[in-house]
Amino acid sequence: MSQPAASTPAAQALEDVTVVCLSSLGPVPFAAMLLGDLGARVIRVDRPTGAASPTGLNPEADPRTRGHRAIGIDLRATRGRELLHRLVETADVFLEGMRPGAAERLRIGPEDLREVNPRLVYGRATGWGQSGLRVHQAGHDINYAAVAGGLYPIGPAETPPLPPLNLLADFGGGGAFLALGVLAAIHQRQSTGRGQVVDAAMVDGVASLTTMLHGMLAAGLWSDRRGDNLLDGAAPFYRSYRTADDGYLAVGCLEPQFYADLLAALDLDPAEWPQHDRSRWPAQAEALAAIFAGRARSEWEKVFAGREACVTPVYSLAEAAIAPELRERGTFVDWGGVAQPAPAPRLADSAVIERPRAGVCSHTDELLDELALTPGQIAELRAAGVVG
Repeated sequence: MSQPAASTPAAQALEDVTVVCLSSLGPVPFAAMLLGDLGARVIRVDRPTGAASPTGLNPEADPRTRGHRAIGIDLRATRGRELLHRLVETADVFLEGMRPGAAERLRIGPEDLREVNPRLVYGRATGWGQSGLRVHQAGHDINYAAVAGGLYPIGPAETPPLPPLNLLADFGGGGAFLALGVLAAIHQRQSTGRGQVVDAAMVDGVASLTTMLHGMLAAGLWSDRRGDNLLDGAAPFYRSYRTADDGYLAVGCLEPQFYADLLAALDLDPAEWPQHDRSRWPAQAEALAAIFAGRARSEWEKVFAGREACVTPVYSLAEAAIAPELRERGTFVDWGGVAQPAPAPRLADSAVIERPRAGVCSHTDELLDELALTPGQIAELRAAGVVG
């Protein structure tokens, strides 16, 4: 029986959703990117004079701003707050990443904006949450991951824990959880007719990411010592090894059949290489390190091509962007001359649209025109420094 032809994607899943977000670090722009990649109309509110980024990556060069439109508004000014109110009157989502209490002091907190729009989903991303002993303490990704228990297990036992870039708290436990909460609140609004506050604390998100490890710890399957466990580099069959050309291979053959294939590929005697005899792990790791150091990474790739040993090259960022297996799938794309990860996850019946990046305050006039302000009013606001 023939299958019906797949329909051509003509729309995006969130194309009827409008998101207003404040310029911020870490989680908020990433969450806005995720929502925008799924079709949401994203309006970013910048400071009229812009703001320096600690990473040095400005919005116009940042792939996370793809699809945004940016307006510069001084939210300390009464007329600036009035403009923000007009933007959120018809918006679905508002995102901010300020310290607890800062939005309320500016009179743009949840109660202020939901008075303007009761259906508004108000998403807030912080490190420590809106309450708690550290609520007013400064911090960054490494601090939130550290306190949540996500940093300690990372890295070899003989070195201090290694920062996982800012992927763990900013993007994983922060931005991704913020986007998830926003989508859940939008869904619930269909039955309640009301928006709600999404409190996305990075410390909560990182803790959530360690859920399985806590289960293993309680079951006696995980040691609370660093570098002593199945998944933290202690197991010789689940770690990375240096190759002769200073490349790296990732070995991840957890299952016995995959481990057996590793031994077969390396011509090692299974009787001499029991997988789960922990007393042998240090010696096995040392032996594998010597073996893998004997050939270049490309040679090992040929050895393991087509095998089930779960051995892969460790690509750098630049290598991943041009890796043939990822290019073939479209994992990376070239948009606006910048190689970057494509929108993810993929929805079968939703279009993927290339979206340009938004520079600081780059759409101020356009957005003010949509709010029905006249050229004279726009010029007056700009002269007063209310917009940029």
